[in-house]
Amino acid sequence: MKPGRTFFVILLCLLILGTAAFFFDSLILVWIVSGSLLLPFIIIDALVLLLFTDRLQVDREISGTLALGRKAPVQITISRTKGFLARSIRLFDIYPDTLDCTAFPAKLDRCISRSLIFEYPVIPHERGSWEFTKIELLLGSALGFWQFKVIHPCHSRGRTFPDFRKIAGNADLRGILEQTGIKIIRKRGQGMEFMNLREYQKGDSVKAIDWRATGRRRKPIVREYQEEQDQQVLLLLDSGYRLHRLEETAQSKTPGGFLRTQFDSALEAALLLSWVALKHSDGVALGCFGTEERWLPPRKGMSALMGLIQSLYDVKSAPAPSSLFSALESALARLKRRTFIIMISNFREEDGESLSWILRRIQRRHLLLLVSLKEMEAEAIARRKPADGDEALETAAAFSYLSARRRLYKTWEHLGLLTLECNSRELSSALINRYLEVKRSGLL
Repeated sequence: MKPGRTFFVILLCLLILGTAAFFFDSLILVWIVSGSLLLPFIIIDALVLLLFTDRLQVDREISGTLALGRKAPVQITISRTKGFLARSIRLFDIYPDTLDCTAFPAKLDRCISRSLIFEYPVIPHERGSWEFTKIELLLGSALGFWQFKVIHPCHSRGRTFPDFRKIAGNADLRGILEQTGIKIIRKRGQGMEFMNLREYQKGDSVKAIDWRATGRRRKPIVREYQEEQDQQVLLLLDSGYRLHRLEETAQSKTPGGFLRTQFDSALEAALLLSWVALKHSDGVALGCFGTEERWLPPRKGMSALMGLIQSLYDVKSAPAPSSLFSALESALARLKRRTFIIMISNFREEDGESLSWILRRIQRRHLLLLVSLKEMEAEAIARRKPADGDEALETAAAFSYLSARRRLYKTWEHLGLLTLECNSRELSSALINRYLEVKRSGLL
């Protein structure tokens, strides 16, 4: 229990009156009588608050599964038990650090007949597990001299997943691809697996004509193919310092927005690509290296998507070292068949020498795509017009650094490896476009 606002106001008045009584003897008696009369009221007010005031009963309801960045409702039910109702009731829900909320302290209406429902929103700004532990009520005494804190243990647990409502729902593949800016390329008469025969249409390649079927039916017939199914895709995500860079997004500029790391964007892009690959009947494996080592073996079927999300929802990046060589070597030991390996990291000039041996070995057995996220700060420094000598040195250093990175990517491309460099906003669409190109080209 602690003093309330009225207590401090009365105490201040008595202090002023006592100061005046120090200079004027006629006020001493007034000061003593005022203090003596107020003291019983202060004591009685405290006893009523401690012994006879209703402590109330609270309960919380919140979904155990939240989506990153999306508002989620929380409902608190306050019920009367017995005793007098406090003069003022202030509510504090002790929410986790991974959720944003601006609803507290909340002043409750005293008109509680049996129960009162208080609702407020929270916005998850970090993936992973979370837990509510308690709810606090601050009860004010009848005369306002005291406040009493009541703590109600009220546990609620749950998890925050990436925002993949569009993926988890029964959304059409074409609609998702169009929303992410992915090009849908139709190629007639080309592919890896024979699908069926059909009549020749304007625009079909002459090479696709099946001359035997044409002779039997006495009209042009072409063979139609589809992308080869039952292939395997492995996504390797770097959770170390290379993708721990914070980036500004459209959400971060809005009230209640939050900053994301490049790893968050890479994980969401990898899960979206997994959904597309599973739609194409391919097997998907996913591994993380760096801060935390995780390996999910190849899975097929759309039911595997939820398994991927539930296994990776709490993986986070950290400023810790990561070994690209060890990750690729471990993948080679686990893979039993030819696989399309996609490694997402931030590749630099020194990686050319350290990965030279392992890249040649992978190239003989698998198809490798090295995806590097751009460093937008370095790009901005390299493009700016320097104002003085120090800025000129910084600009030259940034330009040299980026040029060395691009030379490395060109070297890998000359060796027959696939490379991709883009920023976080374009990563999802660029990855899926490259996957579809590989499927249609027959490289895998």
